[in-house]
Amino acid sequence: MVLFLTSSPCIEGKGDINPANGLRDELGARIGHNAHAVFVTATPDDVGMTEWAAYSMKHNLEEVGLTFASYEVLDRRSAEEAEALVQRSNLIILGGGHVPTQNRFMHEIHLRDLLQSYDGVVVGISAGSMNCADPVYAQPEEPGESVNANYRRFLHGLRLTTVQVLPHFHKTRKYMLDGRRLLEDITFADSRGHQFYGLPDGSYIFSDGCREEIRGEAYLIANGMIDRVCNDNERRVL
Repeated sequence: MVLFLTSSPCIEGKGDINPANGLRDELGARIGHNAHAVFVTATPDDVGMTEWAAYSMKHNLEEVGLTFASYEVLDRRSAEEAEALVQRSNLIILGGGHVPTQNRFMHEIHLRDLLQSYDGVVVGISAGSMNCADPVYAQPEEPGESVNANYRRFLHGLRLTTVQVLPHFHKTRKYMLDGRRLLEDITFADSRGHQFYGLPDGSYIFSDGCREEIRGEAYLIANGMIDRVCNDNERRVL
């Protein structure tokens, strides 16, 4: 399996596939032409949002020369076909959105089991990248989540990697949530005994089954501390 854990594969505000840190070229080389793709939504019950996210991504990939033999959407409407969709695909795109919502849907369709023998390409986008790990760190993001004693911050994911990513780090590191600083007051405490990798848009984790690499600017958050561990146009083997 080839795995891309992206913060976002696209340039914000433009939609173009981001060329930073070789992402556009690497996706083109790994996906190729006439791909059989499945887009796994993070909003399984919101048809409009799912359709927009899925086909925007298809358009963006086609704009850089990729072609598709098939492009199918996996949401509530097609949940009973999950096994067949995965089996006939060689590209799976895990969309962005609310991590726990997508995580629940992934377990409902048994996606973790379906991917254990998968040998195609998986592209994670934001929440989709986060849900590739096991455990998944579901960083609080919506109002009330950080103060809700019933909110689960660590979930079982797809077990495609152990790397826990924090996407859009160029933005979220300055966020306030429930009257507290998301990074210093919430995430630092959750990092005790864990390692989170903060990825700004344009950075990503690449895995080809033999090695995992950070590509681009990245920050390691562990045991209540933060360190910059990689820069743009650099690679670091994990």
